[in-house]
Amino acid sequence: MSGKDVFYQGNEACAEGALYAGCRFFAGYPITPSTEVAEFLARRLPTVGGAFIQMEDEIAAMAAIIGASLVGKKSLTSTSGPGFSLKMENLGFACLTEVPCVIVNVMRGGPSTGLPTGPSQSDVMQARWGTHGDHPAIALAPDSVQEIFTETVRAFNISERLRTPVILLTDEIIGHMRERITIPPEGELEIWERPRPTVPPDQYKPYDISEGIIPPMADFGSGYRYHVTGLNHDETGFPTNNPSLVQPEEERLMAKVTENLDLIQKYEYFEKPKARIGIVSFGSSARSSRAAIRMAEEEGIKVDFLRLITLWPFPTDAAVQMADKVDMIIVPEMNLGQMIEEVQRSIAGKAETVGVNRVDGDPITPTQILDRIREVA
Repeated sequence: MSGKDVFYQGNEACAEGALYAGCRFFAGYPITPSTEVAEFLARRLPTVGGAFIQMEDEIAAMAAIIGASLVGKKSLTSTSGPGFSLKMENLGFACLTEVPCVIVNVMRGGPSTGLPTGPSQSDVMQARWGTHGDHPAIALAPDSVQEIFTETVRAFNISERLRTPVILLTDEIIGHMRERITIPPEGELEIWERPRPTVPPDQYKPYDISEGIIPPMADFGSGYRYHVTGLNHDETGFPTNNPSLVQPEEERLMAKVTENLDLIQKYEYFEKPKARIGIVSFGSSARSSRAAIRMAEEEGIKVDFLRLITLWPFPTDAAVQMADKVDMIIVPEMNLGQMIEEVQRSIAGKAETVGVNRVDGDPITPTQILDRIREVA
């Protein structure tokens, strides 16, 4: 299908994007509303020399993609709600051991079983802080079926380049929405690979950073033998309690993100002359925000718009740029107020903030956002 226009559901576009990026292993467990990702890859992976496995639960699925990545396969799992919670311990393991992998979370209502067939954006903070300890966090949030495809490719690229897990946050609306998308010809989108060792097996150290903060990664089974542990470790991969090694190692994991913001952060900022109101939104709520801004303009109200594509690390500079210009920032999100807190932290009182929030299983409508615009105009 490469180079063709297709009519795809968001979850199908995600699976197709994974294949385009070179994903050859999927492990998961069926859960609404992400199951179509697994169903699609169950059919397609065997046709391209890949492997699909349905695990007994989400904990095992996360462990399986870590194992597959260690033997050199680009790996993916998908889930939602309670399943995402179950992945957290092994997600932390992947962060510390620097194993590239992609986790797709098609968000639904919660907590607990919640609303399995209803949309939500309530896993925003879990994507950043869900696993314990200080750890790098990268989360991307597309707002269309086409962008699900391209951001899935980008998620794999970032994960491989930086040797870290990357989370793709969609939601039930976009995951099940169908739109026409273009799958570019093979080679049109650049595909990145993980750094590889340049030394023979007897000289290889799995966490050697003498040539940069991202250590080369050898495949298990290729002649390279090394130790992988969830304990803090030295450059050989074996555990250490040495404070002079542990702190620099933890700081390096965070630096992989903070020193590569230009690679990771992505957003759209639409600025209107003399606008005194701004909207910050993401995912399906950004679609409603666009419609509300058009309706407000018909009433003579100008509104700036910051659409977040990368949620973590949060694009603080873009939020500050908006806050330096407007008096009020509206944050529509399908939760009871999560991203608004990060906006408030980032802008440090430069502008007032107000949310538009909904958690009843229906999407935030353009009219709801327009009503809030009118209130503060």
